[in-house]
Amino acid sequence: MWNEVKATLRLGWPIILGNMTQIALGIIDSAMVGAIHSSQLAAASFVNNLIALPLILSIGLTTAISPLVASALGENETHRPMRILFNGALIVTVMSLVFAVGIQLGVDMVYYFGQDRIVADLSRPYLIWMGWGMVPMSIFMAMKQFADGLGRTRIPMYLALLSIPVNVLVNYAFIFGKWGAPRMELEGAGVGTVASRIVIMTAIFWLIAYSKGFAPYRQQLSDQLQVRWERLQDVFRIGIPASLQYGMESGAFAVSGIMTGWLGYVQQAAHQIAISIASFTFMVSVGISAAGSIRVGYAYGKQDWKQARSVGTSTFYIAAAYGLACAIFFVIGRFQLPLLFNDEPRVVDYAAVLLFLTAVFQISDSVQAIGVGLLRGIQDVKVPTFFVLLAYWVIGIPSGYALAFWQGWDVAGIWVGLVLGLSASALLLTVRFLRLTRR
Repeated sequence: MWNEVKATLRLGWPIILGNMTQIALGIIDSAMVGAIHSSQLAAASFVNNLIALPLILSIGLTTAISPLVASALGENETHRPMRILFNGALIVTVMSLVFAVGIQLGVDMVYYFGQDRIVADLSRPYLIWMGWGMVPMSIFMAMKQFADGLGRTRIPMYLALLSIPVNVLVNYAFIFGKWGAPRMELEGAGVGTVASRIVIMTAIFWLIAYSKGFAPYRQQLSDQLQVRWERLQDVFRIGIPASLQYGMESGAFAVSGIMTGWLGYVQQAAHQIAISIASFTFMVSVGISAAGSIRVGYAYGKQDWKQARSVGTSTFYIAAAYGLACAIFFVIGRFQLPLLFNDEPRVVDYAAVLLFLTAVFQISDSVQAIGVGLLRGIQDVKVPTFFVLLAYWVIGIPSGYALAFWQGWDVAGIWVGLVLGLSASALLLTVRFLRLTRR
C-alpha cells in the first residue's frame, strides 16, 4: 500500500503544484483588488461565479485527454497520444471561442442577477477580459493533460510557476496604474490574467512542437493531425460527462456565490475569501485525483484490475489524510486567513464562519474529487455524472437555499448545503469505484 501511495504522490506532486499555481492567480487578483475596497472583491467573486461554468465546461473536456493517453501507453500504442491531443485541443478551442463571443455579446447580463449596482458596474469590463482569457487557458489545459498522460508532469508545473510573476507584474501595473500603465483597478486584474495565460499557452505549444522529449510522439504527423469523427468520439465519450461533472460541481458553487450576493456585498466578499482559500487547497486533491486517474488508466489499458483497485484504494487514503490536515488548518486559521484579503471587521467575521464550515467538508471534498478521477481512469463516466447531479442539485443547492432564506441562517446556510452535497458525492463515488473494481 505504501509503495502505491509513494508512486501516486511522485507522479502527482508536479500536477498539484501546477494546479495550486493557477488558483494562486485568482487569489492574487482577489488580494490585490481587495486592498482597494470590499466592493472590488465582491465584483471579482461575482465574475468568478459567472465565468466558472463556461470555463469548467471547456476545461472539463480536456480531462478526457490524460486517461486516454495513459490507456494508449498501457496498450503500447505510441502513435495515438498526438491524435488524442489534436482532436481534443480542437474541440476545446472551438468551445471556448463560442463561450468567449457569447460573453462579449451578453456582458450586460451582470445587471440581471440581483447584485448591488456597484458590484455589477465593476464586474462588466472584468467579465469581458476573463471571457477571452478562457481561450488560451483551455488550449493550455489540453496540452497540459497530454503531457500529464505521458507522465511528463513537471513541464506544465514549471510553466504554471512562470505565470505567477507575469500575472503579478501585469496586475500591479494595470490595477494600480504603475510604470505608465492606466489605473484600471479590477479590470487591470483581467488584463494580468489574460497575459499570463497567453504566455504559458505559447510556451507549452513550443515545447510539444519542437522539444526532443516529445519527438517520439510527433511521428507521422500528417496522419495524426487530421480531424476524424472516430477520433473525436473518444474525447466526447469521456470528455462530455467529465465536463458535465465538473460543470455541475462548479455551477453549484457559482450559484451559491450568486445567492450569497442576494444577501449583500459584505457576505459576498466573505464568500469570495472562503472560496478562494478552499479552492487553493482543493487543487491538491485535484492533482492527486489526476495522478490516480493516470495510474488507473494505465492499469485499465493493460486490463489489470487488481492494480487498478490497489491504486484507487491507496489514493482514497491519501485523500482522507489530506482532508483531515486541511480541516485542522482552517479551524486554527479561520480568523487570520481572511486578513490576507480584507480587514473590514464584518467581512472577517463572516469569512471566519465560512472557513469553519469549509473545514467540515474537507475530507468529503477531497474524497469526492479522487472518486471522480479514479472512475474516469477506468472510463466510467455516465453513472458518476448522475451521482454528481443528485449530490449538488438535488441535495446541496436546494438545502442551502432553504437554510439561508427560509430558516434565516444567512450565508452559513448556503455553505451547510455545500457540506451536504459534497458528503453525498463522496459516499456515492467511493462505493461506485470499489464495486466496479471488485471484479
